Amino acid sequence: MSLLQSWRWYGPNDPVTLQDVKQAGATGIVSALHHVAHGAVWPLDEIQERKRIIEEAGLVWAVVESVPVHESIKTRTGDYEQYLENYRQSLRNLAAAGLKTICYNFMPVLDWTRTNLAYELKNGAKALYFDWADLAVFDLYILKREGAEQDYSQAVLQQAKERFESFIPEQLGLLSEIIRMGVPMEGFITLEHLTESISIYKKIGHAGLRENLAYFLESIMDVCEENGLVMTIHPDDPPYPILGLPRIASNKEDLEFIINRVDREPNGICFCTGSLGAGGHNNPVEILKSVGHRVYFAHLRNVLKDENGNFYESDHLAGDVDMYGVMKELVAINRTRQEPIPFRPDHGHQMLDDLHKVTNPGYSAIGRLRGLAELRGLEMGIERTVYPS
Repeated sequence: MSLLQSWRWYGPNDPVTLQDVKQAGATGIVSALHHVAHGAVWPLDEIQERKRIIEEAGLVWAVVESVPVHESIKTRTGDYEQYLENYRQSLRNLAAAGLKTICYNFMPVLDWTRTNLAYELKNGAKALYFDWADLAVFDLYILKREGAEQDYSQAVLQQAKERFESFIPEQLGLLSEIIRMGVPMEGFITLEHLTESISIYKKIGHAGLRENLAYFLESIMDVCEENGLVMTIHPDDPPYPILGLPRIASNKEDLEFIINRVDREPNGICFCTGSLGAGGHNNPVEILKSVGHRVYFAHLRNVLKDENGNFYESDHLAGDVDMYGVMKELVAINRTRQEPIPFRPDHGHQMLDDLHKVTNPGYSAIGRLRGLAELRGLEMGIERTVYPS
């Protein structure tokens, strides 16, 4: 039994169509109702309509990514109990439509964070990029977070100072937009709102956020078990604290804590090689060996880091992540399952004709097509050599 090759699709407005996905060779779709306000119940009829569209195209809705966790749940403030009930009802509705694998994240305020969405590679393709000095420019000179200087080395502080002095207002504005693009909220978040949220999480801290995650998981596990659902938490991206925000899904210890703190079968992991691989402290293969029994979904992409910890998203088989080692372990885990583990080629370079199109950052068609082809071949090679029939 092979892994389930899947593809993220943002719905009918996605510039990459379901026909494109079929031509790429994927059979599973990873999608969500992005138009539903965070914290609101996902209506069963809208879930069924999305499923109908996918199935009429000859594909299967394999994973729901993501059902967002409202900030009130993460901070355990305000109407969080109502938002928890809304979340449970959304899960019941997804199960009623036959959807069983749910992805989510528990990153505070910011979702994924990059500083450049069009980093040009030597071959002319474009990739997503994270640069500590650019983040420091935003943190120190745009957000002006109190005490931010303590979170950066002297070298980065000096670089940030020089860049800030050289940047024109348009560059600073673009940098601010890119970083705040990771905020999973409706509308445009202001710097004042971001500052307020950072202050709230400073009081919660690492230990408090861990307990809030446990509270969330404990509140939904009965619903998951009753309906045959599995939850998969996405690791922090990047896997370390930024802007003074705590991170609780950044390394092997974090992931082990999560699955052991609420030790119930539906409490699982979305294994993202790119998110974990961006941290020099992480060995994705070793992490997968430790938590693989609770991995129900995988994002496969690669990153290349420099000596300062900056990174860009490299070709799927060319980077710091040992993709062969990851795939070999994933194939071994998959052989123990009754149903195949879905994976998707996570992100991809903007390349070839897609350079002239408007696409979702990281989610153009051709770069992911290349990634899927490479990963498909890697899986087949491992299957044929390690498990010859």
